[in-house]
Amino acid sequence: MKRKYILSAALVGGMAAISMSASAHHAFSAEFDANLPISLRGPIIRVEWINPHSWIHLMHTNEDGTEQPWMVEGGTPNTLLRRGINRNSLQLGTEILVTGYQSKDRLCTPECRGNGRDITFPDGRKLFMGSSGTGAPPDGSDPNER
Repeated sequence: MKRKYILSAALVGGMAAISMSASAHHAFSAEFDANLPISLRGPIIRVEWINPHSWIHLMHTNEDGTEQPWMVEGGTPNTLLRRGINRNSLQLGTEILVTGYQSKDRLCTPECRGNGRDITFPDGRKLFMGSSGTGAPPDGSDPNER
Protein backbone atom coordinates (compact mmCIF):
# COMPACT_ATOMS: atom_id res chain seq x y z
CA MET A 1 0.00 0.00 0.00
CA LYS A 2 2.84 2.39 0.90
CA ARG A 3 4.49 1.74 -2.46
CA LYS A 4 1.23 2.55 -4.29
CA TYR A 5 0.96 5.86 -2.36
CA ILE A 6 4.54 6.83 -3.25
CA LEU A 7 3.99 5.98 -6.92
CA SER A 8 0.75 8.01 -7.00
CA ALA A 9 2.44 10.99 -5.34
CA ALA A 10 5.33 10.84 -7.84
CA LEU A 11 2.89 10.70 -10.75
CA VAL A 12 0.90 13.68 -9.48
CA GLY A 13 4.11 15.65 -8.85
CA GLY A 14 5.39 14.87 -12.33
CA MET A 15 2.14 15.93 -13.95
CA ALA A 16 2.17 19.19 -11.98
CA ALA A 17 5.74 19.93 -13.10
CA ILE A 18 4.85 19.28 -16.74
CA SER A 19 1.76 21.48 -16.61
CA MET A 20 3.71 24.33 -14.96
CA SER A 21 6.40 24.28 -17.64
CA ALA A 22 3.80 24.04 -20.40
CA SER A 23 1.92 27.05 -19.08
CA ALA A 24 5.14 29.06 -18.88
CA HIS A 25 5.66 28.69 -22.62
CA HIS A 26 3.53 30.77 -24.95
CA ALA A 27 2.87 31.32 -28.61
CA PHE A 28 4.16 34.46 -30.30
CA SER A 29 0.65 35.82 -30.84
CA ALA A 30 -0.21 35.53 -27.14
CA GLU A 31 2.24 38.26 -26.19
CA PHE A 32 3.67 40.00 -29.27
CA ASP A 33 2.13 41.97 -32.13
CA ALA A 34 3.19 41.22 -35.72
CA ASN A 35 1.96 44.74 -36.63
CA LEU A 36 4.43 46.41 -34.25
CA PRO A 37 7.89 45.80 -35.77
CA ILE A 38 10.86 47.15 -33.82
CA SER A 39 14.45 47.96 -34.70
CA LEU A 40 16.61 48.56 -31.65
CA ARG A 41 20.26 49.56 -31.47
CA GLY A 42 22.28 49.79 -28.31
CA PRO A 43 24.73 48.17 -25.94
CA ILE A 44 23.90 44.92 -24.18
CA ILE A 45 23.28 45.61 -20.49
CA ARG A 46 22.20 42.14 -19.32
CA VAL A 47 21.69 38.62 -20.70
CA GLU A 48 19.47 35.94 -19.17
CA TRP A 49 20.13 32.36 -20.33
CA ILE A 50 16.95 30.81 -18.98
CA ASN A 51 14.29 28.43 -20.31
CA PRO A 52 11.89 28.55 -22.02
CA HIS A 53 13.24 31.79 -23.57
CA SER A 54 16.46 33.71 -23.25
CA TRP A 55 16.36 37.50 -22.77
CA ILE A 56 18.81 40.10 -24.05
CA HIS A 57 18.55 43.48 -22.36
CA LEU A 58 19.87 46.51 -24.23
CA MET A 59 19.82 50.28 -23.83
CA HIS A 60 18.20 51.79 -26.92
CA THR A 61 18.56 55.50 -27.70
CA ASN A 62 15.28 57.00 -28.94
CA GLU A 63 15.08 59.61 -31.73
CA ASP A 64 14.80 62.39 -29.12
CA GLY A 65 18.07 61.28 -27.51
CA THR A 66 16.53 59.68 -24.42
CA GLU A 67 17.60 56.19 -23.47
CA GLN A 68 15.10 53.39 -22.99
CA PRO A 69 15.93 49.92 -21.66
CA TRP A 70 14.49 47.03 -23.67
CA MET A 71 14.31 43.33 -22.92
CA VAL A 72 14.19 41.21 -26.07
CA GLU A 73 13.04 37.62 -25.99
CA GLY A 74 14.98 35.06 -27.97
CA GLY A 75 14.73 31.33 -28.43
CA THR A 76 15.82 28.87 -25.79
CA PRO A 77 19.51 28.96 -24.82
CA ASN A 78 19.95 25.72 -26.80
CA THR A 79 18.33 27.28 -29.89
CA LEU A 80 20.64 30.29 -29.67
CA LEU A 81 23.69 28.04 -29.30
CA ARG A 82 22.69 26.12 -32.44
CA ARG A 83 22.36 29.48 -34.26
CA GLY A 84 25.89 30.50 -33.22
CA ILE A 85 25.00 32.83 -30.33
CA ASN A 86 26.71 32.02 -27.03
CA ARG A 87 27.77 33.71 -23.80
CA ASN A 88 30.99 34.94 -25.43
CA SER A 89 29.18 36.57 -28.34
CA LEU A 90 26.82 38.47 -26.02
CA GLN A 91 29.29 40.46 -23.96
CA LEU A 92 28.00 43.33 -21.85
CA GLY A 93 28.57 46.64 -23.61
CA THR A 94 28.54 45.15 -27.12
CA GLU A 95 26.56 47.40 -29.46
CA ILE A 96 23.96 45.31 -31.31
CA LEU A 97 21.03 45.84 -33.64
CA VAL A 98 17.92 43.76 -32.94
CA THR A 99 14.88 43.56 -35.18
CA GLY A 100 11.66 41.97 -34.06
CA TYR A 101 8.21 42.79 -32.70
CA GLN A 102 6.97 44.74 -29.69
CA SER A 103 4.77 43.27 -26.97
CA LYS A 104 1.03 43.78 -27.35
CA ASP A 105 0.73 45.68 -24.08
CA ARG A 106 3.23 48.33 -25.24
CA LEU A 107 4.13 48.96 -21.60
CA CYS A 108 7.67 50.06 -20.95
CA THR A 109 7.73 49.70 -17.19
CA PRO A 110 10.34 48.92 -16.07
CA GLU A 111 11.53 47.98 -19.56
CA CYS A 112 9.94 47.76 -22.97
CA ARG A 113 9.58 44.17 -24.17
CA GLY A 114 9.98 42.70 -27.61
CA ASN A 115 10.42 39.43 -29.41
CA GLY A 116 13.74 39.31 -31.23
CA ARG A 117 13.90 38.17 -34.82
CA ASP A 118 17.46 38.93 -35.90
CA ILE A 119 20.53 40.21 -34.14
CA THR A 120 23.29 42.04 -36.02
CA PHE A 121 26.73 42.33 -34.44
CA PRO A 122 29.22 45.19 -34.92
CA ASP A 123 31.18 43.15 -37.48
CA GLY A 124 28.05 42.84 -39.66
CA ARG A 125 27.36 39.23 -38.72
CA LYS A 126 23.59 38.65 -38.65
CA LEU A 127 21.98 35.74 -36.83
CA PHE A 128 18.41 34.56 -36.40
CA MET A 129 17.66 34.65 -32.65
CA GLY A 130 14.15 33.23 -32.59
CA SER A 131 12.90 29.72 -32.85
CA SER A 132 10.76 28.14 -35.55
CA GLY A 133 7.12 27.46 -35.06
CA THR A 134 6.33 30.26 -32.60
CA GLY A 135 3.79 31.94 -34.84
CA ALA A 136 5.98 34.97 -35.58
CA PRO A 137 5.52 36.26 -39.15
CA PRO A 138 7.91 34.50 -41.56
CA ASP A 139 10.39 36.81 -43.25
CA GLY A 140 12.90 34.34 -44.67
CA SER A 141 15.39 34.76 -41.81
CA ASP A 142 14.92 31.21 -40.61
CA PRO A 143 15.73 28.53 -43.22
CA ASN A 144 13.59 26.05 -41.24
CA GLU A 145 10.39 28.08 -41.67
CA ARG A 146 7.82 27.05 -44.20
